[in-house]
Amino acid sequence: MSRFDYYEVLGVHRNASEADIKKAFRQMAMRFHPDRNPEDPEAEARFKRIAEAYEVLSDPARRAEYDRYGHPVGGAGGGGARDFDLRTHVDDLFREIFGDIFGHRRPRGPRPERGSDLRYNLTIEFAEAVRGTTREIEVPSRRLCRACGGTGARPGTAPVPCPECHGHGTVRYQQGFFHIERECPRCSGEGRIPAEPCGECAGRGTMETRRRIEVRVPPGVESGSRLRLAGEGEAGVHGGPTGDLYVVLTVKEHPVFRREGLDLVCEVPVSVAQAALGTELDVPTLEGRERIRIPPGTQPGATFVLKGKGVRPGPGRRAGNQRVVVRVVVPERLTRRQRELLEELREIEISDPETPVARFWQRLRGEGV
Repeated sequence: MSRFDYYEVLGVHRNASEADIKKAFRQMAMRFHPDRNPEDPEAEARFKRIAEAYEVLSDPARRAEYDRYGHPVGGAGGGGARDFDLRTHVDDLFREIFGDIFGHRRPRGPRPERGSDLRYNLTIEFAEAVRGTTREIEVPSRRLCRACGGTGARPGTAPVPCPECHGHGTVRYQQGFFHIERECPRCSGEGRIPAEPCGECAGRGTMETRRRIEVRVPPGVESGSRLRLAGEGEAGVHGGPTGDLYVVLTVKEHPVFRREGLDLVCEVPVSVAQAALGTELDVPTLEGRERIRIPPGTQPGATFVLKGKGVRPGPGRRAGNQRVVVRVVVPERLTRRQRELLEELREIEISDPETPVARFWQRLRGEGV
């Protein structure tokens, strides 16, 4: 007959609630589990007492009987058949309390697993990123075999129970005090294997395929943008859902335009004479040429805006603009005639006290600088 008090074993009061008893058992079992105390020869005996105490106190009817009469003669804890029963049921007890902590949850058939996601790198032109486009890509992936429907068995035949696990999908091992169940390595938890493998997929149930997929690129994307195509990834396992395909975009640089938010920016060169006298220019846009007027006296860096000629992110959203930045180009090499004209212009500017250059130097002299 047991010589120990169940309440003392778990360290709880006699009026402890079911939740308190369960919490105490969890803490004590984790602390004194034999696998955690391989150097302690008393660990298994102590753990058995903890499990026995919980088995009684967690059952309201057995707890009431224990509270009234104590340990029955020849009952729990007396060794023999009772000890054997405790060993038999302790796995179920741990599955209830700890789940998968010690690997004791019994698999109930193969679990559906979602297929892997795929990534595809797509490079597009600058104009395609701004305006949007549709591209067709070819993606390698594993899909369910069309011949066998994913069973792995030759069409017209059916899978048979796995001889390794006898159709259970799991195999059982002895590990210390416990029986541990693991996924069967031969059938991967299916419980069944093809008697005659499918000739198309060699019994795997999936095949490597290359599929052509249409990708719609919305307007306004940038380098690094990701497009998610649901259900276009790898096939799921055990009936699980198919993964997704992520298309990662890279936008090529443009020789004329650069992007700043929703605006497009381009620089146009003008000569000194054009900037001074004014002119009209046909500047490029992504939709063709657009004429703008450069007024007389335009300074380097002056910006002209073309409304609505920038990025159009989609219906109902305001489009960006195109900014045209004037870059005044000073000639590096002059013809004889150009030199004569510029020298004449220089003499006029120097002799005219009202030119900006002359006024600047007069102001410096006035300040004594």
